[in-house]
Amino acid sequence: MSFGFEVLGHDRSTSARLGRLHTAHGDIETPVFMPVGTAATVKALPHEWLEECDCRILLSNTYHLYLRPGQETIARLGGLHRFMSWDRAILTDSGGFQVFSHRELRRLSEEGAHFQSHLDGSRHFLSPEKVMEIQLALGADVAMVFDECTPYPCSRADAEKSMALSMRWATRCRERWGREASVPGGLFGIVQGSVYADLRQKSTHELLGMGFDGLAIGGLSVGEPKDVMLEVLQATVPMLPWQQPRYLMGVGTPEDVIRGVALGVDMFDCVLPTRNARNGCLFTSAGRILIKNAAYAEDERPLDPECSCLTCRRYSRAYLRHLFMAGEYLSATLNTMHNISFYLDMMKKIRESIKLNSFGKWLEVLEKRSD
Repeated sequence: MSFGFEVLGHDRSTSARLGRLHTAHGDIETPVFMPVGTAATVKALPHEWLEECDCRILLSNTYHLYLRPGQETIARLGGLHRFMSWDRAILTDSGGFQVFSHRELRRLSEEGAHFQSHLDGSRHFLSPEKVMEIQLALGADVAMVFDECTPYPCSRADAEKSMALSMRWATRCRERWGREASVPGGLFGIVQGSVYADLRQKSTHELLGMGFDGLAIGGLSVGEPKDVMLEVLQATVPMLPWQQPRYLMGVGTPEDVIRGVALGVDMFDCVLPTRNARNGCLFTSAGRILIKNAAYAEDERPLDPECSCLTCRRYSRAYLRHLFMAGEYLSATLNTMHNISFYLDMMKKIRESIKLNSFGKWLEVLEKRSD
């Protein structure tokens, strides 16, 4: 069996859980943050640097890899792990969010999604079955069902229609996945329903009857206010099975992650640390730093004295500012290394606090900051 999950413990003052995800490419301690490697690469970072900061699992994207270089090419070259020379775990997003992101280029039907490539305008069609076949060809350790992501705001009628379509697609994904004699990893269903608690409940109930290996919460961080997102999570997470991994898709800031962990979420991903790094916004133990600010022009201190990443061990704020202002490629690499290290180190500290039954202190710090 190449996929499994076990809950190892939990925090007494919150719903935070400590777990272990078993995959064919190694075990992953949870809660975990998965850096986004959309096109089989975390932008600006060589894999050696990801290994340096003990990254155990990456997220890659079915939609982008299908368009370029194509799953057939990757399969002929030995699968995604061998193709990208990464021997640790990979989760592949189904591409539903990317189809959603290019709404002007797509048309949905019961059969699937017709769309034009954002690269060259060529026409394509993805069905739930096709998306499963692509992820099987890639050899993902964790695969996701194909779903429709609703925008915000969204009427209840539209949200219900979209959720129902996603559930029918999930059924087809599960059936196609189940026809394989052996599969490389686990398959997750995705809870939809926009901001409507009863729709989220109905979606969860239907997915539970399909026999997935884990459940994800999708359709958030699409423009809704933070308090609305939190309300949806508070209503949804308790409905998810205790014995299975819980994945919050596309979220988010360090504060979002901490609150998600407190509610019992095990897995997170977001482009924020890498995208912000390329734009010069860096996360530190003392808060966010905009490295372009003139205040850092002659600042010889490391970016974050409490960080032991390659960037902070060697380079000054002044040098990082110079690289960013000069438009040097190295700026993106050093900044990304730091932000990814910050997130992964944060998750390590969170796991340690759950072991010590002291995770509640993380929430106390958040509350003090928001006062």
